[in-house]
Amino acid sequence: MPASFNHTIIAARDRGESATFLRELLELADAPSWGLFTNLLMPDGVLLQFAEPPVELIQPQHYAFLVDEELFDRAYARLVAAGREHWADPQRTRPGETNTEHGGRGVYFLDPAGHYLELTTKPYV
Repeated sequence: MPASFNHTIIAARDRGESATFLRELLELADAPSWGLFTNLLMPDGVLLQFAEPPVELIQPQHYAFLVDEELFDRAYARLVAAGREHWADPQRTRPGETNTEHGGRGVYFLDPAGHYLELTTKPYV
């Protein structure tokens, strides 16, 4: 069996808030949660586990999600409707825009814990 990505733990100030934000934005399924984790299941079977370490230990990370054009439109509309800051570039020099890099569309924004999220409609490679 070749290696595949199975799960990751995402640090959050409030694991429920962060999980709900991503679940609603990306239309993800809840997964059984246990112990310290609030879980979401990606369509490809990858498990996202949200946990609450001490706030001073949360280091901002970058998480990029590949979505189709229709989900991009719906998710982007939700970001705009919520008044959430977003940028076309990771340097945050193009606020309120999306990009057309890599032959698709993309957008960057922060989640409730301060992680830098990206939606893109085309893989980089």
